[in-house]
Amino acid sequence: MGSHQSMRVVVVGASGNVGTSVLRSLSAEPAVESVLGIARRVPKQSFPKTEWRQADVARSPLRPLFQGADAVIHLAWLIQPGRDKRQLYEVNVEGSARVFRAAAAAGVGTVVYASSIGAYAPGPKDHPVDESWPTTGMESSFYSRHKAEVERLLDRFEDEHPETRVVRLRPGLIFKREAGSGIRRLFAGPLLPSALVQRRLIPVVPDHPRLVFQAVHSYDVGEAYRLAVVNDDAHGPFNVAANPVLDPDELARILGARKLRVPGALLRGGAAVTYALRLQPSEAGWVDMALAVPVMDTTRARTELGWQPERSSADALLDLLEGIREGAGLDTPPLEPGGAGPLRVREFASGVGARLDARGARSPAER
Repeated sequence: MGSHQSMRVVVVGASGNVGTSVLRSLSAEPAVESVLGIARRVPKQSFPKTEWRQADVARSPLRPLFQGADAVIHLAWLIQPGRDKRQLYEVNVEGSARVFRAAAAAGVGTVVYASSIGAYAPGPKDHPVDESWPTTGMESSFYSRHKAEVERLLDRFEDEHPETRVVRLRPGLIFKREAGSGIRRLFAGPLLPSALVQRRLIPVVPDHPRLVFQAVHSYDVGEAYRLAVVNDDAHGPFNVAANPVLDPDELARILGARKLRVPGALLRGGAAVTYALRLQPSEAGWVDMALAVPVMDTTRARTELGWQPERSSADALLDLLEGIREGAGLDTPPLEPGGAGPLRVREFASGVGARLDARGARSPAER
């Protein structure tokens, strides 16, 4: 464990689900003296030790923001508007390349990048795989393709900049109550009445042998980023997920629901049709990715990072459902609470999967 005094950390994409949890963890870390939170739209929400700065990873000069920093945590990533693939690529892939180049140019010693379980090639659901599983993604999901492509950018970056310590965190699904409104907007869209999202009103869960996924509470992910920054020995990739693994049996138990056998083609077809009709903003590639990704072994995070999640995956899921039901959020653009009315007229007006800002102009949603 390296000993640090008065570290300066820059968090790129600090206003979303993960970013706000990272700020929470860094503000409680004695070795961190100051944090610069970078967001495309500066939030009203304040965090201890944190100063906000507006910047867009695809366009703004980043090197001046990174100058003098000990570590850069790169979280900025667009999930919507899913229909504008050019903009998504510009921010996710080209924006990431700009962040890495600027970090090297500014002489930043540590870069911590938000990869994902979604970067992995299709893999087994019946036994966990470690970080050596190939990160070649899957073709039908833009999210997975972009995550895999940024892993390749980082491979090259590490070859060219051996002096920089690079850490990649690959978490499963990340949930917290305050992300309820943001996650509903990103993935379910305006037609999901929040009041229906409660345990006693979820009568069935789809039963499919590959509907097996891993979740982790956003606060615990924030802790993983804090550990990655302060631990000088940490480098390379880390799988991050809590127990238990969520399969149809576990979901039925947590939600008090019964299982209903659903073929994968029906899950995918339902997503494809409702997406095509603009009833919800998640394309079928999300279903493909969910059914394809392997189950991850998190031993390395626990032993080498010293990471131990405080909340179970079930706690994280229930926390999220409660947040969706209550329209919970934070005072940051990606997480702002609620939405007007049960059908969220503003979300329709802006096109499902995009948002209107206060002036009625379209603004992309971020994670």
